[in-house]
Amino acid sequence: MSVFTQLELGDFERASDRIRSSIRQTPLLKAKRLFHNPLPSSQLFLKLENLQPTGSFKIRGAMNTLSLLNEEEKKRGLITASGGNHGLAVAYAAFMAKVPSLIFLPTTTPKQKIEKLNSWGATTRVTGDVWDESNQAALEEAKENEMTYVHPFADVRVIQGQGTIALEVIKSVPKLDTLVVAVGGGGLIAGIAAAAKNIKPNIRVIGVEPIGAPTHFRSRAAGKVIKLDKVDTRAGTLAPKKTEILNFELIQEYVDDLILVDDMSMQKAAEWLWFEFGVAAELSGAASIAALSDKVFETGPGNICSIICGSGTDGIP
Repeated sequence: MSVFTQLELGDFERASDRIRSSIRQTPLLKAKRLFHNPLPSSQLFLKLENLQPTGSFKIRGAMNTLSLLNEEEKKRGLITASGGNHGLAVAYAAFMAKVPSLIFLPTTTPKQKIEKLNSWGATTRVTGDVWDESNQAALEEAKENEMTYVHPFADVRVIQGQGTIALEVIKSVPKLDTLVVAVGGGGLIAGIAAAAKNIKPNIRVIGVEPIGAPTHFRSRAAGKVIKLDKVDTRAGTLAPKKTEILNFELIQEYVDDLILVDDMSMQKAAEWLWFEFGVAAELSGAASIAALSDKVFETGPGNICSIICGSGTDGIP
């Protein structure tokens, strides 16, 4: 059954106004004079969302959601499931609102992220080997204890918050031709693509998934939401077994193509970011660079922006 939601530019502009004081307008780095240049005929820009207070773009969706909750919903406490980044954003939002937060995490979550979650005052529970299993536990807990559940990607408020990235990028580079975005559950690319296409209908938006977790790639090929039998990637924040119909339909509508990269390519891309710029990215944060380096789609001349969506030490020797 279709749940397609038409998102308009004003939705993202209002979200931008709501979260402006709570996030960083992250730098847009013009990549030039490179030792190793993956795009010699194009101009590459890097949107450094790894420099957000919680280390990823996720803070945008979490803070936009928080701003739209009523006082009763906040007082109940916030709960979610996350591979780490969304959990950090929800914990940060709860910290700002001075309410409790409970974050369910899969066993693949790095220890450093759990420690960081605890530093924001969150209670953490490691449950399940993949996000989908953690999420089921979070949903059951939210229902039992009447906590306010914040979905990491299948929530219009979250999607609108993530889409504010596109407003900032296109304001800085009005002649932008292509956006390259990592894809996990699909909240980031759904928001960015919808916002970008509202501003520039002809802009190209390319999504990048791990070969070991082709959730959206397979779903697009099938024309419906597909649940993977298993996932096999080190990029844990890009590895849900299944997306939701909201994200699927927005991506079908606004994203031009979905491509796959392997873990080694993401590893090399993270190393490249560190070598060239001193940018510390996790594998998911380097996925868009991996796609450009591997030349798995035709870039052509023009202005291309890669979203460096999350921080990490994967590229640091």
